[in-house]
Amino acid sequence: MDKEFFTFHKELTITDKADVVVIGGGTAGVFAAISSGMQGAKTILIEKNGKLGGTITCGGVNFPGLFHAWGEQIIAGPCWESVKRAVAIDHTRLPDFSKIPEHHWQQQIRLNIFSYSLVLDQMCAEAGVDVRLHTMLAFAQETDDGVYVVCVSKEGLWAVKTKFIIDATGDANVVGILGYARIRSESLQPATLIHHISGYDISKIDEKMVKERVAKAVEAGILAEKDMQGGNIYHHLAINRLMMHITDIDASTSCGKTTAEIAGRKTLAKMIEFLRSIPGLENLRVDYFAEECGIRETYRIIGETTITADEYLSGYVYEDAVCYAFYPIDLHVPNGIKQVFLEKGIVPTIPYGALIPKGSKRLLAAGRCISGDTDANSAYRVQAPCMAMGQAAGVAAAICARENISSVKEAPFRLLCDKLKEIGAIVPVPV
Repeated sequence: MDKEFFTFHKELTITDKADVVVIGGGTAGVFAAISSGMQGAKTILIEKNGKLGGTITCGGVNFPGLFHAWGEQIIAGPCWESVKRAVAIDHTRLPDFSKIPEHHWQQQIRLNIFSYSLVLDQMCAEAGVDVRLHTMLAFAQETDDGVYVVCVSKEGLWAVKTKFIIDATGDANVVGILGYARIRSESLQPATLIHHISGYDISKIDEKMVKERVAKAVEAGILAEKDMQGGNIYHHLAINRLMMHITDIDASTSCGKTTAEIAGRKTLAKMIEFLRSIPGLENLRVDYFAEECGIRETYRIIGETTITADEYLSGYVYEDAVCYAFYPIDLHVPNGIKQVFLEKGIVPTIPYGALIPKGSKRLLAAGRCISGDTDANSAYRVQAPCMAMGQAAGVAAAICARENISSVKEAPFRLLCDKLKEIGAIVPVPV
């Protein structure tokens, strides 16, 4: 089929100039912007949704972690301040972090989505961040003295010129648009649609009967084990959430993400319909589902440094380490999860070089799209490390803008560490 091309000409006025533009206001991007603003940099934050916070607020994964390891705090700064503020609003308590839990997830922190959204709005305002919601990146072009950024919002296309840009899209969208190398795993991890179910009394549900009915449904092709993460649906009912996997999707594009959203709702509806046939679950209903599916993996950058699983599991301290991470390797596969736990006392680190797309001068990445292999990525992609990466990227970009440094690789590392400490972040100490 012959391709048809359409060319249009439109002159775009540069509506503003900035020191730092952050694309993506999720767990990494919002703290990149706040940290940049705290350094006095003129910062613009572009976010596609109607609220900040990404997976915590829009994805419904409102239990971030992990900020502590082996009884000590390892991630702090503005991201930890946001957690404390949200907890204070709701008069709830933080876990006792001095105790080493039996399971790592026991030190995740449950947040109220409204309260946390409010806190992020407040912190951006305090840092002087110019927040643009309901806005997406349309195009970007790097030059010797900056980056032209074209965005699309309700009023159409508009442009801004910035000295430095941070890709916090999770999918390395900016990296791809600017032409830098990206990579992805041969098999992408499944997505999940977070939700809450009710309408039943778990104490009156026969666990054995549920298991038997589910097994027969799988055998008959009504349900698939991959839909349920290969788990025990009775246990899912006990926590009022069906642990589910949305498989065979590529959420790196809008079309792929659309497929994921539709498939997620369809899968959940199928499971609800089946479960209502079980005595005691006739009134089962979904009373909340997240605005968007939680995507675990798409593209990763090819960075100046690549984090390997061996380095991650050994707790290797990179010479340019800017933050810690703490979570087991957590690779979701269709029928379950491959986990490799950290040995006692081990705390992995994240190097600044993993935030720099190879060959870039005015671009940094933060969040789950930084440079690492598949297994390492499955561990550092969780929220607290992404927040810490965002803080590092924001401070580095602000320093480069203020000092008129032409390449992010040239950011003075000691100064970066000092400025991170000034905002309360915890920086790894070389061995």
